[in-house]
Amino acid sequence: MADERKIDEQIMGRIVSPDVMAEEHEELSLRPTSLSEYIGQEKVKNNLKIFIQAARQRKEALDHVLLYGPPGLGKTTLANIIAAEMQAQIRATSGPAIERPGDLAAILTNLQPHDILFIDEIHRLNRMVEEVLYPAMEDFCLDIVIGKGPSARSIRLDLPPFTLVGATTRAGNLTAPLRDRFGVVSRLDYYETKDLVTIIQRAARILNVQIDPAGAEEIGKRARGTPRIANRLLKRVRDFAQVQGDTVITREIADQALRMLEVDRLGLDAIDRKLLFTLIEKFQGGPVGLETLAACISEETSTIEDVYEPYLLQIGFLQRTPRGRVATRMAYQHLGLPDPRQGEEEGNLSLW
Repeated sequence: MADERKIDEQIMGRIVSPDVMAEEHEELSLRPTSLSEYIGQEKVKNNLKIFIQAARQRKEALDHVLLYGPPGLGKTTLANIIAAEMQAQIRATSGPAIERPGDLAAILTNLQPHDILFIDEIHRLNRMVEEVLYPAMEDFCLDIVIGKGPSARSIRLDLPPFTLVGATTRAGNLTAPLRDRFGVVSRLDYYETKDLVTIIQRAARILNVQIDPAGAEEIGKRARGTPRIANRLLKRVRDFAQVQGDTVITREIADQALRMLEVDRLGLDAIDRKLLFTLIEKFQGGPVGLETLAACISEETSTIEDVYEPYLLQIGFLQRTPRGRVATRMAYQHLGLPDPRQGEEEGNLSLW
C-alpha cells in the first residue's frame, strides 16, 4: 500500500494520468446518471440492464457486482448508476479507508434493505476486514466477538439484504474467497475513439463549450481510450480556446492546444517519449533491465511498471522479455527514428 501511495504522489499533475486529480471538481457533473446516458461498454451495460430489471421484478437485492479494469473507465460511475437504477441509496467508501473490522461493522449495520455498498480499490482491503465481509456477503449476517479470553463469546447479527459493488484496477490481487462471492463480474475495456468523441461532445454541452466533430475527434484520438482523460483534455483545450477568443473548438485549435500540452497524436506525453527515447538512443532499443531504465529516467521501478508501461504495451510500442524491456518497430516509426534492426530508414514520420 505504501508503494501505491508513492505512485499516486509521483503521477500528480500528469495530464494523461487516468487517476482523479484533486482539482477536478467538475468531473461529477460530467458523469452520466443512468444506463441510457452511459456511453460505451455495451456488453457490460446490456448485462447489467438485464440483471437490474430481473432483481427489481423479484423485489430482491441485486447480486454482488465486481467491476475491474484500468482506472478512468467509469467503474465509480457505474456503481452510482446501479444504485439509481435499483432506486436504492449508495454508501461509498474505499479499501484503504476501512482499517479495522469495527469500521466495516459500523457501515454494514447502518445499511437499509437493498442499499448499495460501494468499495473502491477493494483489493486494498485489510485481510482481517475481508474476513468479516465474507458472511456479510454470503449470509447477510455479521459475526461479532464480545469479550476476551475464556469468557469471549460470538454474537451473530442479521443484516438487511444489500448489494456490494466492488471496484478494482487489480483483479489479480483479490483473494479467491472474496472474488468467488461476487455473482456479477464485469471487465471494463478501453474505449474506441468513436465512443470517446460522443463522450466529449456530451461533456462539451454540459460545460457550455462549442466544439465541432473534427475537434472532438482530435481530442478523442489522444485520450488513450479513457473517458477521464478525454474530459480533462477537453477542459484544457477549452481554456486555450477561451483565451485566444475562439468560440468553437476546431481540429486546428485542439491540435494547437494539445501540442502545447505535449500530448502527441497517440496520447503519449513527454514522459512516455522520454522513456522510449532513452530505451532507443542509450540502449539501441533494448533489451534493458527495468532498474537500469528507471535509473536513467529518474523514476521508481514501480512507477514505470504501473503507470507508464501499461499504455505503451497496449499500443505495441514496448515489449517485456525475460532479458528486459525492448522498443518495438512501431515505437521507432512513431518517434521518426530509423530502426537499425530492420536495416531500413524510417525517419521523417511525425509524432503530431
